Amino acid sequence: MRRKRWLSLFVENDIGVLAEISGMFAGKAYNLDSLTVGVTEDKTVSRMTICLTSDDALFEQIKKQLNRNVNVIKVLDLTDQSFIEKELAYYKISNIGADITDKILRVVKDFNLTIVDTGPDFVLLQSVNSQEGNDNIVSKLQLLKCKTEIVRGGSVAAY
Repeated sequence: MRRKRWLSLFVENDIGVLAEISGMFAGKAYNLDSLTVGVTEDKTVSRMTICLTSDDALFEQIKKQLNRNVNVIKVLDLTDQSFIEKELAYYKISNIGADITDKILRVVKDFNLTIVDTGPDFVLLQSVNSQEGNDNIVSKLQLLKCKTEIVRGGSVAAY
């Protein structure tokens, strides 16, 4: 059964490690839903959060390949663990008129968004939400039939 899977990797914080890990996925034609990376409290170690959709057999193969990589310190499978996942997203809504402003403000309130910038005909919204929550925001904004630019930063997970 294919389903969303979550991995947290601790890797050496060296040049080329991200390219090597992402290259492993690309070389095997594995598709990533999300990949984020950042340095940890130890400046020599980075943490990667990877989300992908796969079946059990493929996921086990991916974990084994990651564990064999010399730059990978530790692989944690978060899939069936209790963890918090959040994604940063920005939504720039342009060419808005007075007729749509109330609807946008309703979305802001319903999804607990932050208005980070405004102009004469645009508003820039910020969301810190789960992937699913941000997917719901996108669906809601599409119903408004406004020009919307979306930037999503990828998920991070803490357990």
